[in-house]
Amino acid sequence: MDTRTSFSILLLLFGVSQASPLIVRSGVFLSEPETVDITTKILETNNGSSEVLIEGDLMFPKTRNALYCFNNNCFWKKNSNNIVEVPYIVSSEYSSYDKSVITNAMSTFHSKTCIRFVARSTQTDYISIENKDGCYSSLGRTGGKQVVSLNRQGCVYHGIVQHELNHALGFYHEHTRSDRDQYVKINFQNISPEQAYNFQKQNTNNQNTPYDYGSVMHYGRTAFSIQPGLETITPIPDDTVEIGQRQGLSNIDILRINKLYAC
Repeated sequence: MDTRTSFSILLLLFGVSQASPLIVRSGVFLSEPETVDITTKILETNNGSSEVLIEGDLMFPKTRNALYCFNNNCFWKKNSNNIVEVPYIVSSEYSSYDKSVITNAMSTFHSKTCIRFVARSTQTDYISIENKDGCYSSLGRTGGKQVVSLNRQGCVYHGIVQHELNHALGFYHEHTRSDRDQYVKINFQNISPEQAYNFQKQNTNNQNTPYDYGSVMHYGRTAFSIQPGLETITPIPDDTVEIGQRQGLSNIDILRINKLYAC
């Protein structure tokens, strides 16, 4: 094996182990600079999607009231070994590199929580990861086949994969939690009226965890802005706090998964 080949393999192994998104150039895997926040990336990719989406990347529920879980039926079930298995299939449209990003994103759930994404065999309820027209998911377990869309051109990045999988586990965006007004200011004057519903507070179970500016589920500052650069979300009292990261699950994201599913 020549030096160039060895170096390329080392870069591949290093890159896949990182939380940062990756890109490929000349056969070598590199970390992608985080030049835009997670919401900007998702909304850019979802522009023109044929799906009816709430908050930018949540599929409109067809079988229950929007974004509200009346009972535990919208959570995935724990088996006798106290493991929560989430069966899944992956479209053949993805390359081996795409699949490695997806499985690497799943590995954090496996190592830090009792969630296990397992290859579907005959399970009735499962997620189908597909190369559709955007980055989006249903909220929680909907029953039967449910699509998690990860468009190859804009969604197959570590943090975005984890963001959409976390929706499928039943988690909302951080900025919609019931106590958000203590932590962020929503600048409705910078949001077009027809998009204001994307900032509606939800009746969330916050599980006695702190508001998490660093959550992979948090919108960026300019989400749904009427013009580029205008802030729609401003952290308070410190408006310099970073929001909208897309590197991956935060420690509090992991804590909430473990609390919700009693890991």
